[in-house]
Amino acid sequence: MQIGIPKEIKKEEYRVAVAPAGVSALTGRGHAVLIEKGAGEKSGITDDDYKRAGAVIVPSNRAVWEGAELIVKVREPEGSELEHVSGHVIFSYLHLAADPALAAKLLKTNVTAISYETVQTADGYLPLLAPMSEVCGRLSIQKGAYGLEKISGGSGVLLSGVSGVPAATVVILGAGIAGFNAAFVAAGIGTEVFILDTSPTRLKYAGDMLRGKAVTVMSNKASVEEYVSRGHVVVGAVLIPGARTPHLISRDLVKKMKPGSVIVDLAIDQGGISETSRPTTHNDRFFVEEGIVHYAVPNMPGAVPRTASFALSGVTITYVLELADKGFDGAIADNPSLKRGVNIHKGKVVHRGVAEACSETYCEL
Repeated sequence: MQIGIPKEIKKEEYRVAVAPAGVSALTGRGHAVLIEKGAGEKSGITDDDYKRAGAVIVPSNRAVWEGAELIVKVREPEGSELEHVSGHVIFSYLHLAADPALAAKLLKTNVTAISYETVQTADGYLPLLAPMSEVCGRLSIQKGAYGLEKISGGSGVLLSGVSGVPAATVVILGAGIAGFNAAFVAAGIGTEVFILDTSPTRLKYAGDMLRGKAVTVMSNKASVEEYVSRGHVVVGAVLIPGARTPHLISRDLVKKMKPGSVIVDLAIDQGGISETSRPTTHNDRFFVEEGIVHYAVPNMPGAVPRTASFALSGVTITYVLELADKGFDGAIADNPSLKRGVNIHKGKVVHRGVAEACSETYCEL
């Protein structure tokens, strides 16, 4: 099969979808890999690195799309890429539940769109979201610390505190992979950590793994209001696979928060956890709303593209190999987890959560 890896064109997206080791795995099985010139530069991967792995370097984004059947990307297609999607299988992060307009555009083409964030195992695990959730969770505390600085509009609190001055309070909504990793870093620097979730199992796991360094709390409307209003940094790490994230933090609750505290909204890709959130960028990370600093960068792992690219490629390549070896029909027939990742197939929405979020008709794949 011909596999194409274009350079990402989304603003401030510095990751690349496949690392050289992944290219070697594909070419070793007889597949051709076309990579746009400079696709890996921002991740510290040179064209020569890819050539040594067996890739063919092509001069433009268009050349990748025209020469490949399977397109492996980091982010959703946009701009000029939308002119080339028809007839392709696209494998990338799509977040269509939060972008009905993109879903509508893809439905007008003969495209098959498989989304990393909805590939799901029988037990509910999201293997292709996991590494980026880990990155986001760990980065969230770093970004929260910056947000508290006065220059960012924050209250001027040092997250870790110092001798004689208490550390800040970090409140994390969601005890999944992102939430746990946020708690891990926050606890590691000595902050007071509260982690909320509706799942007793996830809370027990987090509590056991953090060895008493975080307080676990069952999440409900009352507990969310109580703890969010206490936090210096609030991390929104709730995810409903394929669906829009509920606004657990209302504008009224934001008004009750400590002035100059910070919301780090990791759920912004799926619509955001706070009613006051809106997407920001790496170069313009923070904004202040109702006296609260907000950080809501949709492609957050793009801030650390080398780590993120290698982590992403390491987990996606198994599925890419399966698609390349068996073709789309054979791969989804053999792998139910991959089948759950298909969002759109030849003009139909085949993921229930996406259909509901985008007000489209759901069709069985």
